[in-house]
Amino acid sequence: MGNRLIELQHITKIYDGHKVLDDLDLYFNENKFLTLLGPSGCGKTTTLRILGGFETPDEGHVIFNGQDITALPPNKRQLNTVFQKYALFTHMNIAENIAFGLKISGKSKAYIDDKIKYALKLVNLDGYEKRMPDSLSGGQQQRIAIARAIVNEPKVLLLDEPLGALDLKLRQEMQYELIRMKNELGITFIYVTHDQEEALTMSDTIVVMNQGYIQQIGTPEDIYNEPTNAFVADFIGDSNIFPGVMLEDKLVELFGIVFPCVDIGFGHNRPVDVVIRPEDVELGAPGKGTVDGVVSHLIFKGVHYEMEVSACGREWLVQSTRMHPVGEQVSISVDPFNIQIMNKPESEDEEAVVLDV
Repeated sequence: MGNRLIELQHITKIYDGHKVLDDLDLYFNENKFLTLLGPSGCGKTTTLRILGGFETPDEGHVIFNGQDITALPPNKRQLNTVFQKYALFTHMNIAENIAFGLKISGKSKAYIDDKIKYALKLVNLDGYEKRMPDSLSGGQQQRIAIARAIVNEPKVLLLDEPLGALDLKLRQEMQYELIRMKNELGITFIYVTHDQEEALTMSDTIVVMNQGYIQQIGTPEDIYNEPTNAFVADFIGDSNIFPGVMLEDKLVELFGIVFPCVDIGFGHNRPVDVVIRPEDVELGAPGKGTVDGVVSHLIFKGVHYEMEVSACGREWLVQSTRMHPVGEQVSISVDPFNIQIMNKPESEDEEAVVLDV
């Protein structure tokens, strides 16, 4: 559980008559890497800006270490923000950029010099003090922006899509760097992204958001393997999501065919959503599985083949290291443990039960 560091209590934010956040309750614990994940416009960046003091909620309170900081300006909070646009001062060298906040707070030259060296070492850019920002690559500039944020010793580092402008290889390298820095610094990272792979790679806890509501909170494994609704299942990784009927405990009907599963407590003859991950669909010889079909599409993805199989009037997405050519007759089997049953939401933005992170 950890110590509760930040509480967002009943936060509502309205722009131009549109509720971006609707009565949001969220708690953050110390020394965690937490990611707010969701599509554009879901409210994740607004949540981060309210935490950082760049926006004021229309309703609700921001509590930090037991104190209400809702009205405190950003420079009075023990949080620092790293934006996607690095916002380095182009007329200052790297040392001056990093020292900017420390000089404002009146620290001694010796203290500042020590901090600059420490921060540059932490971001693997020793000896870059005299360089100018425009001589650095995008990844190096991003590291300097992080160095500038951490020298002030914030309790929390807020990161707003900080890797969005980097190319894929550099983005992956920076993901590992951020995990290393978080472990070394022992501070809380709160990270905003719409990139599910980034969230799954780096986070201790993921908060999935949509339309101003929290849809699910959990570890990357929980979110991927046990999505609470069709939105989460569809947003996190690829999924087959089919309408089904829960006949009774451990038996679900899909397209008139009965599949054994392991879920219980859904009642009898209840309409449900059924989620099957494409890597969990097993293909075999016709007649050997639960249902027969034919391969309709095939793409080679490097680590696996991605196929679509037409069966029961539906396209099933399948990922496998074994290739089945287009037109081949196959059977589909799914282990009961790999069939996830979910209640159908009453409305599109129905809120999932939330709480501690």
